[in-house]
Amino acid sequence: QDAEIVRTRDPQLLAGCDIVVDVGGEYDPGRHRYDHHQRSFTESMRSLRPDKPWGTKLSSAGLVYCHFGSQILAGLLGQPEDGPVVTALYDKLYENFVEEIDALDNGIAPGPGEPRYALSSTLSARVGLLNPRWNDPEQDTEVG
Repeated sequence: QDAEIVRTRDPQLLAGCDIVVDVGGEYDPGRHRYDHHQRSFTESMRSLRPDKPWGTKLSSAGLVYCHFGSQILAGLLGQPEDGPVVTALYDKLYENFVEEIDALDNGIAPGPGEPRYALSSTLSARVGLLNPRWNDPEQDTEVG
């Protein structure tokens, strides 16, 4: 609730952060580092949670969802984290939303023939909605 969001790639600033997402070049959940840009990174939902069927390489969004999604959903719903409602919603949100982000962020096409994941929009289109319109007099992308 009182967290400060810092947008940087400066390693000295990142070292002082409690949680680092999508930058920093390391995946270490014990230290709350959730980057997927290392050449050696191959984690999927299935590799981190063997009870899950999805083999799409995770993006940083997928890593955060994998590690915190159930906890967040349980808190929002007032349901037990390991209960059937949270489990069903966690799976549906991953399958119908987060997996697409993971795949697009990692350059994975839906696949030849039978698509590997549902494409309801694109990550680029979603991010584009956050940017000011071309004719907006206020072009500062940091203004919210």
